[in-house]
Amino acid sequence: MTPFSRREFLQGAAALIVSFSSASILEPLAFGQGPFDTHASHVDPGQLDSWIAIAADGTVTAHTGKCELGQGMLTAQSQLVAEELSVPLARVRLVQCDTDLCPDQGTTSGSQSTPNNFNDRNLAQAAATAREALLGLAAAKLGVPAADLTITDGTITAASDKTKRVTYGELVAGRRFNLPLSATAKRKTAGEWKVLGTPAMRLDMAAMATGQFEYVHNVHVSGMLHGRVVRPPRLGGTLVDVDEGSVSHIPGVVKVVRRKNFVGVVAERQSQAAQAAQQLKVQWSGGGNLPVQGEFYDRLRTMTPSRDASTVNSKDVDATLAQAASVIKATYLHPYQAHASLGASCAVADVHDGKATIWSATQSAYPTRNGVAILLGLPLESVRVIFTRGSGCYGLNAADTVSYDAALLSHAAGRPVRVQLTREEEFLSESYGFACVIDQRIGIDREGTMVAWDYEAWWPSLGGRPGYDKPGNVITGLLAGFEPDRVAARAAGDVAGGFQNRSNAAPSYVAGCAGGNCGGAGKVRSERVLTHTVPSPFFTGPLRSPSRLQNTFAHESFIDEVAAQVKADPVAYRLRHLRDERLIEVVKQAAKAAGWEARPSPKPAAGGGGVATGRGIACVVYEGESYVAMVGDVDVDRTSGKVRVKRFVVAHDCGPISNPDGLKNQIEGGTLQGMSRAFGEEVTWDDQNVTSIDWGTYDSLPLGFEVPAVESVLINRIGVSATGAGETAISLVAAAIGNAIFDATGARIREVPFTPQRIKAALAAKSSQ
Repeated sequence: MTPFSRREFLQGAAALIVSFSSASILEPLAFGQGPFDTHASHVDPGQLDSWIAIAADGTVTAHTGKCELGQGMLTAQSQLVAEELSVPLARVRLVQCDTDLCPDQGTTSGSQSTPNNFNDRNLAQAAATAREALLGLAAAKLGVPAADLTITDGTITAASDKTKRVTYGELVAGRRFNLPLSATAKRKTAGEWKVLGTPAMRLDMAAMATGQFEYVHNVHVSGMLHGRVVRPPRLGGTLVDVDEGSVSHIPGVVKVVRRKNFVGVVAERQSQAAQAAQQLKVQWSGGGNLPVQGEFYDRLRTMTPSRDASTVNSKDVDATLAQAASVIKATYLHPYQAHASLGASCAVADVHDGKATIWSATQSAYPTRNGVAILLGLPLESVRVIFTRGSGCYGLNAADTVSYDAALLSHAAGRPVRVQLTREEEFLSESYGFACVIDQRIGIDREGTMVAWDYEAWWPSLGGRPGYDKPGNVITGLLAGFEPDRVAARAAGDVAGGFQNRSNAAPSYVAGCAGGNCGGAGKVRSERVLTHTVPSPFFTGPLRSPSRLQNTFAHESFIDEVAAQVKADPVAYRLRHLRDERLIEVVKQAAKAAGWEARPSPKPAAGGGGVATGRGIACVVYEGESYVAMVGDVDVDRTSGKVRVKRFVVAHDCGPISNPDGLKNQIEGGTLQGMSRAFGEEVTWDDQNVTSIDWGTYDSLPLGFEVPAVESVLINRIGVSATGAGETAISLVAAAIGNAIFDATGARIREVPFTPQRIKAALAAKSSQ
């Protein structure tokens, strides 16, 4: 292993590319993921050299704090840099989320990578600044005005004299830019795009498809040991004693590690570590006593303490409901769900001589750096986290937990340690997506128009992302002695400032009036949205479209119920209550592409037997930024309760589209994951611990399932900010399917997942009415 300091990396590369060749980017990608020595990080996001560097051969190396997690950011960000600098895509190298080399852009989450890097700040601003700086250098070198210069494939040429030309590599000549980002640097307009806005195959796909891509699971450091962690057998258990002698007979065992309630073993080989973890005699006390799962939703309503918050409150909802011609009520239930990553989490840590390097699949490289420093008591500048791709999760699986595991074990052993979780450990170590109970009431007038919308919900919470200062927010940090974020009582105050709908707790049909302005997408002005966050028995955290998915399921199912009550077409009824033109447009486009026939739901033949067909629609403004509508077509077997989804049509508007192929991938992938979460996924437990611990007990979509057609309608809206797409389509799937089931059968399913048993029960309840 050859160590490089950042200074050496900068000087030797003439542009930060010492470890990179000019080989095709389709070769196995390990950029920024090599075995570099740990050192202080002083990456100033205000400096151009922190983002962009150019080698003598014209290769452009860009640094980003937003990571590739399967959402296509490697490709899209490479396109962005190639576009702004007018170089071929194959000439761009992207270093992602290495805390010693890349600017700190926080966590890659919440569909915020595009808003952060593709508008007028950060990576986009840096690339535009670099282009203008290069034009300035070329103008001085060629003796012509910058306005007379054009750029093609990294070569700058004078329009008035084609013999006057210079390449980027010749201009840089081993120097740094030494410039701040320019606030006036202009991005290219969408009309000028040649690389952005065009379909581009994912740059990592060939390596992944051919088995050449190296994940964090493939990282090997010289002298590396293997570790396993022994968790309490019952949730919340406390360590009493560890008998280290119980594993002294196992060959290769190097150390038994104990810190507070954290217990682990380190061995020369993984099999030895696994054997030692299984045979280590550990005495625990307490734990267990989990709530009865069948009573959990009812219990949520009475749990204390409760942290309450109002998203919007017109303060006239009760009066409006009292005067309404009719009031419709419904409750929607959503379970805890796991990330259930196909591959269990893994991390490698090398802690020695007061320094630590962590190879991790965390979505939060810089926050994880802080967390490791806190866990180990090291100065922040002595810790380096190198993002290295793992199994995708879109949220908070066990990647942060296992990174802390590896750091603690390596620190104790004084040698590099690799920790690879088992499938059961993954399910028991991750933070689950939120369960919830959502009560809603809608008042309608004599014409069937909605006049009031009342929402109240209960969400259990414990921990979350560790962030920069809360290692206790995941199980390893808690076991090591750090407290997680726990719910503290707080009354809901008046809504301050403007309309903030970050969790989509407010439906798309309310006016969203707060702070003197109305920021909602709808027309309903009598509105109240109240949430209660209560203690959770399990660690919770973001899972793709956290809270937004659950809320959208409730909102979009409920408006369908109201439309059915007033015998209105579901599409027309939505449009009647919307005022945001972009949301109206995606609803119309999805309905048109799906061949929607206007009529009320359920369809006239919904009460018959055999297999019934139906269609449903759902839409949302995701966090006030991206717009999406979905139509789903289903077959429902009334005898078995099984549902076959035949087709989805999705209309999507996220502003200017960077990569149409990548956007379709996100729509299709999100839709299929949404199907899995709608039909089967549910965390289960007994009075001691979680019982959904493998693929036999946690019901995700199986291999070989029938894949429905997913048709995408992409609305390329120019002249607005670019927004994200990673969490939009998935938010609608449960509602679209539930509405389609209702259309086919007349039976309403208000609880996820839609198991055959629940569907048969709903059919039986309908037939008995």
